[in-house]
Amino acid sequence: MANPVNPLRAVTQAERTAYQNDGAIVLRGLIPSSWIERMRGAVERALGAPGAAAVEYAEGKGRFLGDFLVWMRDPDFADFARNSPLPEIAHALLQGESVRLFYDQLLVKEPDTKEETPWHQDLPYWPLRGDDILSLWVPFDSVTAASGAMRYVKGSHKPGILYAPTPFGKSSGFAQILNATGLPPFPPTTSFLPNADILTCEMEPGDVIAHHPLVFHWSPGNLDPHRRRRALALRYVGENAVFDESAANFLAHPKLAALLREPLTFRTGDKPQGANFPLVWPRLA
Repeated sequence: MANPVNPLRAVTQAERTAYQNDGAIVLRGLIPSSWIERMRGAVERALGAPGAAAVEYAEGKGRFLGDFLVWMRDPDFADFARNSPLPEIAHALLQGESVRLFYDQLLVKEPDTKEETPWHQDLPYWPLRGDDILSLWVPFDSVTAASGAMRYVKGSHKPGILYAPTPFGKSSGFAQILNATGLPPFPPTTSFLPNADILTCEMEPGDVIAHHPLVFHWSPGNLDPHRRRRALALRYVGENAVFDESAANFLAHPKLAALLREPLTFRTGDKPQGANFPLVWPRLA
């Protein structure tokens, strides 16, 4: 295990305010290049031997891989989630006393991959409720609009409305779990895109997207014939995040449940804890 590493700079108050107002922000120049190089090697291992719950979303040319809970099987992913600058970044935005890792998700779109990431919010996929929930999206390649840069509708988190989650891919196996939520369908793009203020996240390795779990977001396919788009999304939670028995629970998928370090049982109001959701802030001595 590596010694904990601080961000290359502090998250500013202006960035915290932008995150709160817009629901998403690109934080520039936070991750040291040594971490980027290390994780590129780790990503290649994961691509070569995907986990039992991994999903290949591309139906034609190219490759769009989604893999879950990679930190539970790969020590580099575990170290990145726990000892890179990410826990300190999460703490700077959540502003609570403690931060736990919820899960990690590898998202790789290889060149000439047409599959899009559908418009969605994150929170409706998860058995969580509360404000202290944060996603950090970390690229390991330069990301352009053509290669699949994330797009966010600024301020779309503010109404606080949860919409039914859309399964990624036609054969992911999550549809039955996600359809049981009773939430209203995600609104058609014609209802919000014409007047939307869109944040398009073109990025360099070392940058990080921070986004709220209710913000609307989407990404196109990677239509660049030469540029890869390797990225890792890490979900962190603070003190106000609690489980909700009535919510969709993607972790109940048999392939994901089998990967957990201990059986996941909870009652509404319980906080994530234990081996599945390790404490990452404060740093362990």
